[in-house]
Amino acid sequence: MPDPAPAPPPDLSRASATAQRRVLVVAILASFVSFLDGSVVNVALPAISRDLVTGPLVGLSLQQWVVDAYLLTLGALILLAGSLSDVLGRRRVLVSGLIGFALASVLCAIAPTGLLLVLARALQGVAGALLVPSSLAMIIAAYSGAAQARAIGIWTAWTGTASIAGPLLGGLLVDHATWRWVFWINVPVLAVTLLLVRGIAPDAPPSTRRRIDVVGAVLAVVGLAGAVLALIEQGRLGWTHPVVLGGLVLGVVGLVAFVAWERRAPDPMLPLRLFSSRTFAWGNLATAAVYAALYVGGLLVTLFLQEVAGWSATAAGLSQLPITLLMLALSARFGALAGRFGPRLFMTVGPLVGALGYLLMLGATEDVRYATQLLPGLLVFGLGLAITVAPLTAAILGAVRPSDAGIGSAVNNAVSRVAGLVSVAMLGTVVGGALTVDGFHRGLVVVASLLVLGGLVSLVGIRNPKV
Repeated sequence: MPDPAPAPPPDLSRASATAQRRVLVVAILASFVSFLDGSVVNVALPAISRDLVTGPLVGLSLQQWVVDAYLLTLGALILLAGSLSDVLGRRRVLVSGLIGFALASVLCAIAPTGLLLVLARALQGVAGALLVPSSLAMIIAAYSGAAQARAIGIWTAWTGTASIAGPLLGGLLVDHATWRWVFWINVPVLAVTLLLVRGIAPDAPPSTRRRIDVVGAVLAVVGLAGAVLALIEQGRLGWTHPVVLGGLVLGVVGLVAFVAWERRAPDPMLPLRLFSSRTFAWGNLATAAVYAALYVGGLLVTLFLQEVAGWSATAAGLSQLPITLLMLALSARFGALAGRFGPRLFMTVGPLVGALGYLLMLGATEDVRYATQLLPGLLVFGLGLAITVAPLTAAILGAVRPSDAGIGSAVNNAVSRVAGLVSVAMLGTVVGGALTVDGFHRGLVVVASLLVLGGLVSLVGIRNPKV
């Protein structure tokens, strides 16, 4: 009998591609819920403030804190989470974040008072901080070269879409169920993600042993919490009130102490050496301006349509769907183009196009006509955002060593969340105690100015990598 034919060798390239796709899907899903909960709640804010009318937090103050409690803990702890992902392993940190986010979402959904909802949102931010750095770091470890730039573009398209699509999903849930479903909806998505994570191999142990910067984490939380308390409550209490003054002093002292500690800490949560890279430093400045505009701009349009124009939550969320579609269609393409031609042009032109979009909305009136007063501006802004975000993310992550992928992505995400945190906290100062047409127009100009600043920072500071 002839010997049986030898079995064909396993197709390692196909197995590797499958493993890469699984990593990308997990990274998108894990980050998606984190970004989604930064925006999905926006359209639910009027319903929340109507429903939760007892306790120390009511009205506009409650609305701001529901948004900022999440952004506060997320922005303050995302640096620590980046270090944890590099020290303990990205997969382990991701699983902890998924479980914690699910539990915190349940607490948000059943919260009986505004204060308890705010506290649950803060816990949600703690868990959310574990998701994004580990997700991006997993992509950096799984992909390289042009494939990495494309993968980051796809990740950016979907996570950016989460921020924009959140108001639509929230509106549907608020109008056809209850605002509490805004938080219940997270649970099945997180369960599916946990199942998919089981198929990803654990990380290799780090080559060097690192320590967790607990002191830095505490100082970051104290500094940000004090500053945000002062920014939000000054609109209700005034700058001279002891709570506002005390919060401001605590915030300034805490943030100064944080920087001082990070300069001398043996294993800092925020390695200042990362900023020796020009692209990393200037890219994060651009991030601060662009994401401050993104967070406050989306909230501004959503609240205007509901509280001034009288639209339903669903209609207000649906109004921003064109931005989502443009992000999905174009982000990966612009990410690939930036990989070929360098990010500087895209990071400069994109924010300027986005600023033009917000200025086009200055003609909006109380009885807003969507097709002529809002849609053109939203389309132009969506194009500008699609041009900007993937090149921005890829440029910053490409400026750090692979071993610093977790903390590098954490710094960039912390900058974006803290920028959004501060801009939302300043919303009351910009528009006044209650949102009006004039206040909406002032807010549009501020958002456009932030985007222009982001484009100019990129023009001055970003340099394309040498081929």
